[in-house]
Amino acid sequence: MQLLALDTSNQAMSVAVMQDTTVIAETTINHRKTHSDLLMPTIQQLLAAAEWQAADLDRVVVAAGPGSYTGIRIAVTTGKMLAYTLGIELAAVSSLAVLAAGVTHTHAIIVPLMDARRQNVFAGGYQWRDGELLPVIADRHLAVSQLLAELALLKQPVVFTGVDTPKFAAACRLQLGGQASFADPVTSLPRAARLGLLGLHAPLADAMTLTPQYLRVTEAERQWLATHDDTEHEPYVEKV
Repeated sequence: MQLLALDTSNQAMSVAVMQDTTVIAETTINHRKTHSDLLMPTIQQLLAAAEWQAADLDRVVVAAGPGSYTGIRIAVTTGKMLAYTLGIELAAVSSLAVLAAGVTHTHAIIVPLMDARRQNVFAGGYQWRDGELLPVIADRHLAVSQLLAELALLKQPVVFTGVDTPKFAAACRLQLGGQASFADPVTSLPRAARLGLLGLHAPLADAMTLTPQYLRVTEAERQWLATHDDTEHEPYVEKV
């Protein structure tokens, strides 16, 4: 299978083209530039490096969130467009799972973190079992204090990962002590190759109906709900 993997949900943008489990070409740009400006040129460059045409692709895999509202939409929209116009498969993977997949050779609970502001985080819990990365704590948007309290009750070793982890490292050490460890900065970056591997076995999505997994309402909807009655229409953003 020839696939294209796209992750723009973090500060870093990562794109890869793969032949089954083999990485043919991959680019990760960890710089504050607009992903919308970089994504399509990067896709074109990687396809050229692989000596592929877009029509050679069998599947597009996208990191569907949580993460940056705008960032998530860029990869998801691009992936949906490519899947629909090329008539190929589309798969969506949790952006937190992509971060967790970078931490290998451990039996600990892997907790990817993304800063959601106001001392809140996007976080989940994953473990390797028989070579498969499995979710053991659902992806959520919650206060970092609540997350750490729940992890302390588990009394299991925890590895935190993600580029936002240093913001919360002191609190993690204070609450969890020796129970907590931290992935190095390179491991903490999202990699499209990991996304592609997860996407090989992910359920297929519908290019017309796939929606990003924001895990919280947008700021615009929050402001609307503060002044309007929301009981007579469907939510603007999918709640999960």
